[in-house]
Parts: sequence; structure tokens; C-alpha cells
Amino acid sequence: MFKFLKGVVGSSGGVKDLPYNIGEPYSSAWGSWTHYRGTSKDDNSPVSIFSLSCTSTQDGRLGAARNGVKRLRTVRHPNVLSFLHSTEVETVEGSLTKLTIYMVTEPVMPLAEKLKELNLEGTHRDEYYAWGLHQIAKAVSFLNNDCKLVHGNICVASVVVTPNLDWKIHAFDVLSEFDSSNPDSGGPMLQYDWLIGSQYKSMELSKSDWALIRKSPVWAIDSWGLGCLIYEIFSGAKLSKTEDLRNTAFLPKTLLPDYQRLLGSTPSRRMNPSKLINNSEFFQNKLVETIQFLDILNLKDSVEKDAFFRKLVSLAEQLPRQIVLAKVLPMLAAALEFGSASASALNPLLKLGSWLSVDDFNVKVLPTLTKLFASNDRGIRVGLLQHIDQFGSSLSSQVVDEQVFPHLANGFSDTSAFLRELTLKAMLILVPKLSQRTISGSLLKYLSKLQVDEEPAIRTNTTILIGNIAAYLNEATRKRVLINAFTVRALRDGFAPARSAGIMALSATSLYYDITEIGTRILPSLVVLTVDGDSDVRSKAFEATERFLNLVKQGFGQVETDGEVSTSLSSTNTAGASILGWAMSSLTMKGKTAESSALSTNITSLTVTNSTENITAAAGAHEIKVSKVQTDNVSTKNITESSVPSNGWGDMDEDNSADDDVDKDGWDDMESFESPVPSALSRIQAAQQRPVQAPPRVSSTNSVSSAEEETFFSKPPGNSGDYLAQDDDPWAAIAAPPPSTTVKPLSLSGSRVAGPTRVRQAQHVSIDSVLGKKSEVSGRGRGRAGPMKLGAQRINRSSD
Repeated sequence: MFKFLKGVVGSSGGVKDLPYNIGEPYSSAWGSWTHYRGTSKDDNSPVSIFSLSCTSTQDGRLGAARNGVKRLRTVRHPNVLSFLHSTEVETVEGSLTKLTIYMVTEPVMPLAEKLKELNLEGTHRDEYYAWGLHQIAKAVSFLNNDCKLVHGNICVASVVVTPNLDWKIHAFDVLSEFDSSNPDSGGPMLQYDWLIGSQYKSMELSKSDWALIRKSPVWAIDSWGLGCLIYEIFSGAKLSKTEDLRNTAFLPKTLLPDYQRLLGSTPSRRMNPSKLINNSEFFQNKLVETIQFLDILNLKDSVEKDAFFRKLVSLAEQLPRQIVLAKVLPMLAAALEFGSASASALNPLLKLGSWLSVDDFNVKVLPTLTKLFASNDRGIRVGLLQHIDQFGSSLSSQVVDEQVFPHLANGFSDTSAFLRELTLKAMLILVPKLSQRTISGSLLKYLSKLQVDEEPAIRTNTTILIGNIAAYLNEATRKRVLINAFTVRALRDGFAPARSAGIMALSATSLYYDITEIGTRILPSLVVLTVDGDSDVRSKAFEATERFLNLVKQGFGQVETDGEVSTSLSSTNTAGASILGWAMSSLTMKGKTAESSALSTNITSLTVTNSTENITAAAGAHEIKVSKVQTDNVSTKNITESSVPSNGWGDMDEDNSADDDVDKDGWDDMESFESPVPSALSRIQAAQQRPVQAPPRVSSTNSVSSAEEETFFSKPPGNSGDYLAQDDDPWAAIAAPPPSTTVKPLSLSGSRVAGPTRVRQAQHVSIDSVLGKKSEVSGRGRGRAGPMKLGAQRINRSSD
């Protein structure tokens, strides 16, 4: 016998034919039913399981239970309990055969227990009760007016509450059609009316006056039940007798008139539930209005939506906190996820989500935010990036790497400079959660393009980001990327704050460079900037130069103790990689570039060494100027050629374009200073292949022309637009177009091009400034020769 029962019931706490596990029961349920907690065997999702057992097939409760299951399966309404599954199980206990009906529904909780758990008081209690009664009145109106059905037993026991705190009715065992075809019939209309407690029966129902019931409105019986429900929820006690309904001391004054009309002694004069919904002053409160607005959000225009979401946060602070988190927040998340809400709803979602615990936030809010990264709405994308510091740390590494970054990366190439900047800054939070494959294969390629962005603020912050994420790069990537990104691009940028950012990034990442790299690549690049035209760049260059010189001295100081030169600075460099602050303010959205408009920059506080250094850089109304640098028989061009190798960032060699088809991240093809010196034969052959060109002459004033100045930031051969479109090799031979602005060199003399002729002289440079002498008249009788064009030219020689 035991084996038979085990096969029928199962060994895991559930019925064999029921794909759900039965848990602990609740303390109360309607009628003879028992309400259990339960879970699905498939996905462990929560459910509610109702069971009713009878020992005889002739038991009337069995027929009523089957009627309730059938009715609940066929009646569908948002405020009617959702049916999932049902089954009947027959078991044998001794000489008795026991028949049990199981009905599975969505997870709910008895109303009486939920009200005790919430323990609301005052205005918050009345607002929530108003919302719950509003839902039940809608369900009863649907049954009576639309379906012509009579529930028969509306009370606290027949109402359950969902996890979202919605009220729903069930207990359809007594539910029957309203029979008005034969008003003179005296037969019972409710087949199972004996299941209704006497305290819940109206006067005509307690007398079984079926003729009067048939002549009365269809809602007469259930309107009486609504009055009983109102009494029980406000009194906090179960109705024990009908006479207790006369006690109204605890009812709100705005609800009292409707309560009396629901319990009218004359059935035909009782209030229709539909009028209770529309006319009652009790339902006109902030909570009901807020939820109703979210329910019909699709029908609202954009102006109404924006106005609603702007005041939602302040409104939510006045509502019951438990109701807001359980009801309003999920509705808001669903509206954003399915597109009915605008971008203005994102701020209330994050604000209300901050009231949740970490675990609840990860369950209720974070999945919605993750899906929103795939949205094409630019406003939503901007909102996510602006508030990513609030939820970015909660995202898992797998979610960021597989779901967030592929969509977020579109912002790197967006046409909006503001969105590109926000995307760049968001990576500081998300990079620790990215895999090395994503960082090396995707992120660095985007950053290589942003280092030559047309907006100087983006170029500057890209350099700062690379310095901040250096700790998350593997050693091989750091060797390939850091020095090239800082010295070749950042230190040569025409925008002074960008050069300052490059210097600070080098200092902050000094832990990752060995002595050889410092001596041959970093120091030569820094020394050039000690004569920079910007005072802030010069001061930072001097500090960084002194810092790196000390590191080299410390490294060679170990020779006396260790007996050999250690190229690694891991033991001597104790500063570590510090976090750099964003150097630039947010971009304007007026369509003007930062070079042509007055751009205010603010370099925030930065920790480079053990002490904190407050750095402030202000660049206002930058103009393209031509200045002459007085040097002692040494031109800028000579400095460039001697200190920086020909690697594609400065003067481009013609052979560099042959490597454009290599799939690299932009830093792979950088030539190092340790490259072997070409032989004399190779230099002669290379010289023979160059076009014939007049040799430049240094003027008597030792000035550097603007043409020579432009070679410092020369553009690569080919179309720059084609370069930016190459995804396979965005750093092809470092052939990215340089920034449009030019370096403002330090003027050691008082001579300066005055007035508005500066720009014109930068655009049109005469041959006099290049060759240092006046152009001669060529030809016979042909007048004065026109100005020569800059650059290499073929000279056509003809024999006279």
C-alpha cells in the first residue's frame, strides 16, 4: 500500500500528475480549499496551488469545486486570478477512497495576510485600499455587466494579492449565470448558494426569494458583497453577523455615501459597481491616478508623458513606499522596455530603483537597463551613459562583455560629439568587466580613432582614458600601446590640454616602462615640449622630465648593489598607475567645433606622484596662429627628425602605405628607437628615388616657417575619410589625419605676425620664407614669376 501511495503522490512533495511542487500552506483560504505555496518543476518559478479533498463522490463540495475550476479557466480579466493548471488525484487510504482536486494559479497571497504584512496607516492605507477596491469593483462590474454572471460571495476571503500588490478575485465555486428569462420562477438561481456564509447574504438571498432576485439588477447580490468587503478591510476583522455592517465609525467620510448605497435594503436601488468606479470621490487620489496614467501610457502624447515623468520622482516620495516599489516601479520598467515610455522616464526609474536593496535592484531594474542599451532612441542612450555610475558596478562581467558593450560601442562612431564623449567616459566604469579579447580586439581600435577625433575634448579625454585603463591591459598590449599613444599622438596634438594630458598619462603609467624605453623614447619626446608655446605644457614637461630622469638614475643606481643594470623599474618605481581625472568639460551641442568656438577646459585634480597636484587648464578662443621660434641654428624640423623616428605619426614615408592591409589596433606598426641604422648603400638608393627638390635654406633670423611647422603634424598620403572607414586596420601605418589645429610654439623673440594677417600667412606661405631670399625673375620678358608651391615637385629641365 505504501508503494502505491508513493507512486501516486510522488517522492518530492508534489503530486505525480502535477508538474508543480507543493510547499507550505497559508493560514487562510476561501471555503474548504487549502491554499499552498508552490513552484514549477521546470523552471522553479513560484505559483499558488489550491486543493480540496472529498471522501465521497456524492459530496456537494466536489461539484462546486469542479464548477469553480471550470469558471476560472474560462473567465479572463486583469483583475481575475489567472488559471494555469488543474488535475484530480484519487488515492486510497485504508477502506476509503479520497479524491483531491488541485488547481494551480499565478502566485498570490490571501488579502487578509497581506494587509497585516503591509501594516499601512493613515493616508497611505486609504490610498492603497482605494486602489485595491478600484480593481475589485472593475472585476465585479465585468462579471455582472459584461458577462451577466453573479459571483455570489465577494468578501475578504475571495480576494488575493499578487506580488505586484494587485487585488484579484477568485472563489468561483458559486458563480452562476443570471437567469432573467423566467422572472416568476421560484427555483434557485445559484446552485451552490449554501456555500455562502449567512453573514454575507443579502436579505433577499437569505430568504431564498429567487423571484425577487430575478427581477432585481444583475449586480444586486455582488454589490452587497462589495459592501461586506469594504467593512472587513477597514475594520480589520472578519464579518461575524449582518448587523455589524451598520457600524461605520472606521470608514472614510468620502466612501461612506457609496458604502450605504451598496448595502441598500432594496435590491433595485443598490449601486452599480461601474458607477462606483467612475463617480466615487474616494478613488480620486494620487496613487490611483499615477497607476491609471501608467496603465494607459500608450494613449498619451509626448508632452503629457514628459510632464508626468518630470514630477514622478517628487510624487513617488509622497506615496506609500512599499506600493511604489512593488507596483509603480515594475510598470515604469515595463514601459521603458517595450517602448511606450520616453527617455525622460529613465531618471525616475533609476531614482526609484535606488530605494531597493542590491539584490532586488539586480532582479527588478538591472535586466531592463541591460535591454535598453540596444535601443535606437538617442535620448535613452544618453541617459544610460550619464547615469552609468549608478548601476555600472552591478552589471556582471558576462553581461557587459556580451550584451552591453556590442551596443554601447556604436557610440564611439556616432555623429554626435556629445554621445561620443559620454561613451568614452562610460568605459572607465565598464573596462574592468571586459575580457582581454574585447579590450585588445575592439576597444583599443575605437580609442585609436578617437585620438584623432575632430573634437579636441574627445582627443584629450581619450588619452586620459588610456592612462586610466592601463592596469587592465596585458603586458604585451601595454608595451605596444602606451608609449605610442602618448608620445606619438598625444604629445604632438595641436591642442595644448591634449599635450598636457599626454604628459600626465605618461607620468601616471610610469610603472609600466623600463629604463630603455624611458631613455630612448619617452625622454626625447618630453624634452621637445620644454619649449612648448603653452606655459602649462612646459611646466608639466619639466616635471615629467625630472621624474623620469630620477627613475633612470634609480635604475642604474642598482648597479652598485646588484652588479648589473636592471631595465625593469618594478622595484624602483613606487608611484604606480594613478587615476587621471577627466580634463575637458562637456561638449556643446551647437554644431561648432571646439577650435572655432571659445572652449573652456578644466583639468581636474590628478594624482601623479605620492602628492596630489591640482591642475587647471583654461584654453579660450584658440586661433590658428603662425609664430616663429628662435633657435640657435637648430630648426624645429631638425629637432623632429633627430628625436622621433620616422614612424608614420610625424613625417610620413611613402613606404608606410604598403602596410595598410594589416589587421592591427593602430599601435603595432610603430617603429622603435632601437631599430637598426640603415646602411650607407640603402641611404644612397633611397636618396636617388626621391624627387628633385630645391634644398631649404635657413634664413638669417633662424626662423621656422609655417610649412616646416606643418611637417610636424603632416597628414598621411591618401584620403583621410577612407582611413577612418577602415575597420580592419584603423591605425594603418598610423596614417590617421592629425588634429586640425597647430602647435603654438614658444616665441623667444618679440617678432610676431600682427593683426588679422596671421591666418592668411598660415594659409599662403611665400617661397621667401622657405628659401630665405627673394625670388628671382625667370624667363625672358615674362615678368615676375608666381609664388612656388610647397612640397616636393618635379623640375622639368629642357636644353636651350
